[in-house]
This record gives sequence, C-alpha cells and structure tokens, in this order.
Amino acid sequence: MIRVVIVDDHPVVRDGLRGMLAGAGDVEVVGEAADGAEAVAVVRAVAPDVVLMDLRMPGVDGVTAIERLRGFPTRVLVLTTYDTDSDVLPAIKAGATGYLLKDTPRDELFRAVRSAARGEAVLSPSVATRLVGQVRTPAAEPLSDREVEVLGLIARGCTNREAAAKLFISEATVKTHLVHVYTKLGVKDRAAAVAVAYERGLLGA
Repeated sequence: MIRVVIVDDHPVVRDGLRGMLAGAGDVEVVGEAADGAEAVAVVRAVAPDVVLMDLRMPGVDGVTAIERLRGFPTRVLVLTTYDTDSDVLPAIKAGATGYLLKDTPRDELFRAVRSAARGEAVLSPSVATRLVGQVRTPAAEPLSDREVEVLGLIARGCTNREAAAKLFISEATVKTHLVHVYTKLGVKDRAAAVAVAYERGLLGA
C-alpha cells in the first residue's frame, strides 16, 4: 500500500481526496493536515510515502513545508489550483516531486501518486509547458544601479544632456546606458522603457 498524507486548508477538499483515493485500491490515507506546520509534524509522525500538498494556506504555506521536508524520504506531490510561475517554480525548486492541478482527472491522480511514490517526476501539462518555457527563455538580465538612475531621470522628463549633468557623466555614456536598458527590457525607445520599468516595479510607484 502507498501511504499518503493529505495537506489542504479546506476540510471539504481533504474529505473529497480521502474518498477518491479510497477507490485506488493500493493507496491508504494515513494522515491529514490543514497547513504547512501541521503537515511537517504529521509527516514526521507517520512517515508516509507521498504527501499531497496544497500551496496557498494560512500560516506556513506549502512551499515552506516542502523545504522543511527536504531530506525526508517522503515524496511531495503538489495539488493546487494555481499554475502561475510564482507558484510552480518555487515549489519545484523547494523539492516537490510533482505538480498537479485540482482539476486533474481521478485516474490521472492515481497514476501520479503511484509515480511519485516511485520517485518519478509528475507534472500537469500546463506546468510542464511553463517549465520548458523557463528553460528555453533565459532570465532577463537585471538593470544595474546606474542604469536605473539614468532611467529614473528620463522618467522624470530629463533629456540625455540633463541626465548626464545630474550624474556627472558624459551624454554619450547616458546614451550607452539607455541602449543597455532597451536591450535588457526588450524595448525600442525611452517611452516604452519607462513604461516597462514602472510595470516591473523598477522605478517605484
């Protein structure tokens, strides 16, 4: 039997998963938890083969719990509603064996639990696509402090000459910094650079 612990802050979800897994035949639910801290305690107490872990929970969240369980022989299979980069990447980096969405069909969930118990990676299609995209698209190079200073002055309406005077650098150097900014932000002009910088929080509110 594959011994499973269910972690979710919604009792109705835990009840539903427990009932569903009872139909697998080779899966036994040996514990439940409503948040990450409780999950770690339960895993330490019952040593399950697989943990079905929600991510967004009050108190200690799922990613933190996964990090705390690193080193345990237990496999963590994320089961959540969210498939954004801000959810997927931290969970995988923290050590999750797999990542599924809550709309995963019953039979696929059974297969995923069995695969996770064997230590095999399990990813929902949308999550796999995101991870492949991350691998193929290198992370954007961050702006240097000087580039942010230059762009900040441009955002406040300074010309290249005025920005150069304020920063005690040449106008040619300002232009060079702006070329680097355009490349890093993937834009072609100063207006677009300022807009993208505000959108990404590089220039504050």
